[in-house]
Amino acid sequence: MSTARQGPLLLGVRHHGPGSARAVRSALDAARPAAVLIEGPPEGDALLELAADPDMRPPVALLAHAADDPGRAAFWPLADFSPEWVAIRWAQQAGVPVRFMDLPAAHSLAAAVEPEADSAEPDAVRLDPLAVLAETAGYDDPERWWEDVVEHRGTGGAGEEALGAFEALGEAMAALRETYGDGGHRRDLVREAYMRQRMRAARREFGDGYAVVCGAWHVPALRAKTTVAADKALLTGLAKVKVETTWVPWTHRRLARAGGYGAGITSPGWYAHLFSAPDRPVERWLTKVAGLLREEDRQVSSAHVIEAVRLAQTLAAMRGRPLPGLTETLEAVRAVMCDGSDVPLALVEDRLVVGDVLGEVPDAAPVVPLQRDLTRQQRSLRLKAEAQERELELDLRKDTDAAKSLLLHRLRLLGIGWGTPTASRGSTGTFRETWRLRWEPELSVRVAEAGIWGTTVLAAATAKAEADAAGAGELGEVTALAERCLLAGLSEALPAVLRALADRAALDTDVARLAKALPALARSLRYGDVRGTDATALGAVAAGLAERICVALPPACAAGLDADAAAELRGHVDGVHTAVGLLADTDDGLRERWSAVLRTLAARDTVPGVIRGRAARLLLDDGRLEAEETARLMGLALSPAAQPADAAGWIEGFAGGSSGGGTLLVHDERLLGLIDSWLTGVPERAFTDVLPLLRRTFGAYEPGVKRTLGELVRRGPAAAAGAARATGPAPEGFAPDLDPERADAVTELVRMLLASPDGVAAA
Repeated sequence: MSTARQGPLLLGVRHHGPGSARAVRSALDAARPAAVLIEGPPEGDALLELAADPDMRPPVALLAHAADDPGRAAFWPLADFSPEWVAIRWAQQAGVPVRFMDLPAAHSLAAAVEPEADSAEPDAVRLDPLAVLAETAGYDDPERWWEDVVEHRGTGGAGEEALGAFEALGEAMAALRETYGDGGHRRDLVREAYMRQRMRAARREFGDGYAVVCGAWHVPALRAKTTVAADKALLTGLAKVKVETTWVPWTHRRLARAGGYGAGITSPGWYAHLFSAPDRPVERWLTKVAGLLREEDRQVSSAHVIEAVRLAQTLAAMRGRPLPGLTETLEAVRAVMCDGSDVPLALVEDRLVVGDVLGEVPDAAPVVPLQRDLTRQQRSLRLKAEAQERELELDLRKDTDAAKSLLLHRLRLLGIGWGTPTASRGSTGTFRETWRLRWEPELSVRVAEAGIWGTTVLAAATAKAEADAAGAGELGEVTALAERCLLAGLSEALPAVLRALADRAALDTDVARLAKALPALARSLRYGDVRGTDATALGAVAAGLAERICVALPPACAAGLDADAAAELRGHVDGVHTAVGLLADTDDGLRERWSAVLRTLAARDTVPGVIRGRAARLLLDDGRLEAEETARLMGLALSPAAQPADAAGWIEGFAGGSSGGGTLLVHDERLLGLIDSWLTGVPERAFTDVLPLLRRTFGAYEPGVKRTLGELVRRGPAAAAGAARATGPAPEGFAPDLDPERADAVTELVRMLLASPDGVAAA
């Protein structure tokens, strides 16, 4: 330690600043302190020795969470270029003690308010020290100012030069604290009081021969002359909880300010490069950019790199900057390597400026048993946790892929969203799955939270499923849970889930909820076949649910539904129809009973048109409705007596684009003729009302189908309605021919309507 210096060595840094990190290393080399104190929770002291483990690869974070509530957690991230990490590693290599000195996590996690949420005034604005200094220096961008005064002013230099830089930065912060006080950071006063206590303890042990590495904002407060009593007063009465700590992997993306990290930076990938580049950082950076663009099949040569370097240097010289910064290099990349396009530039910003580097922690780091089991399975199945999103294709006929699927589904049930199922770009068979994987640091907290359910992934998922079944409020929640249990292979949880399912199904009288629940049960039965899981116990529940739907659906569809409710029920009819197809193998009579329900819906004129049309189409597709009967139902639905909106709804239900209706109309010109005749006869006012519905129906057709239909209609009625004309003229009433039996049924009613009050016919 320099004898000319009075008091401990205070090194005020910018968190995750490579220039600060280099300067810290130079200052420590010059001062050779007897101990180092680092801004961070003291509960992490026992874990500091793991920083020297060869398997510890930053970025990593110190995680502290409440022992009885793992969801209440906080992170202290560190990267290779973080000054605190450099100080920790320097102390370990120098063989001197290193300790954390910030307010314990036991207090910060117990605080009733969020960190820094208790400023003196409700509307107080928290000061950004770098922004104020940058503005004072004439800069409109704090990042650019920091690059010019720190990152681009040498690589740390000699020890005395580094110490001088820290003195200057400390003086600047002292001026800010004198002007702005706490700057709206009231909780910092409590933190700084605790830091001063730790410094007093270090002075008793090491004298003044120790160093402190902390945020530059705190340096003036740590130099201030305060009494022990005053600091104790600030710390008296703080709430406290029991905490557990460990190291967890972190990512460059989560170091970024855009990721929600309060002390984050805008360009962690760029800063990591500046810290690691031994010389010529701009040239090396632009070479990296060229390599990335070549991987994306862009033509980038060495000449492009040379020209980009020249342009970046020219821009820096014109702007009076000591070296090209990120702004100049990106402008050069856009102009020279990206042909002025922002699309490839966005890729560079995402992959290199921010980046997806994921750190690693050694096996010796303490973890909950659930995390240990998860790590074991990840290694066994070769499912590496990665920060960059990637797709995983699984073939469930293979044992390893099936095991991966079970693990990912179990984690999802536990709320650990490492993988998200997505639509497969290849086969649509039930034996294939596609997952989108990305490991986020916060998932470590989710694993700790899920540890209350069990010590292994299987045991925890089983216990969580049973608890969810007991607490489910609606039938749909339980059916979805049953589906997830089968996907996750949780056979031991199924009895509890099935009991809850049977109980809620028996009590639920809402046909919409019943219809919504049935498809999930049917899929679950199919999953049992595909994965070899015994799902037969679901059959009885599904069959009972289907019977109740068959009974309750027709009355529900005739209860004066509005357009939105009718559209919702139409969707349920589709879902039940698909489910019946899956359940038919276990109940031979179910398909017949469901077909009878569809016939009732198709023929009942009190049922909304969109449902009647859909029922007719489903019967036609199943071969249970003849072409003649189909034409008759369409003629009834599109007769002049029908309301235009209801008729348009019938067309939507019958010929909606997603159901292949366009192809049907191309090959059945009689149906096309009926629709064409109705459409040309819709009154002008009504046509305006039904146009959005018709556009939605026909707009979903494939371009080729629309082109063919347009050609048929363009050729005129003879082509479009030729088949219809073969059986008579286009319908003007309820059917092409008079139905005497139906006509006689209303004779008495017509006579009563036309009769006068005294019984004498008005005519």
